[in-house]
Amino acid sequence: MSDTDAPALVLYSKPGCHLCDDTRTLLEALLAQRAADGLSVPVVVERDITADAALERAFFETIPVVEIGVQRLELAVSGAALRRFLDETLDGPHGGIPA
Repeated sequence: MSDTDAPALVLYSKPGCHLCDDTRTLLEALLAQRAADGLSVPVVVERDITADAALERAFFETIPVVEIGVQRLELAVSGAALRRFLDETLDGPHGGIPA
């Protein structure tokens, strides 16, 4: 289901975060739809912010956070916002990632 040419998608989350759980479910559905449509699908890497003090300081108030390359979406809880983020970062010029 993943596309080796697509940059990794990082989901910053923490255990017990229901918003993170909801975002994970939304991402699974959106990425499955992208795959069905023949679009690039990134490998998803989930990072637990509680395992790294710097990540916890950076993202504690804004998780769930989704990141592809240098592009980041904080408080990523809206299906429409996640779809737009994926479309812009994966399908834009240069895959949406600055050259």
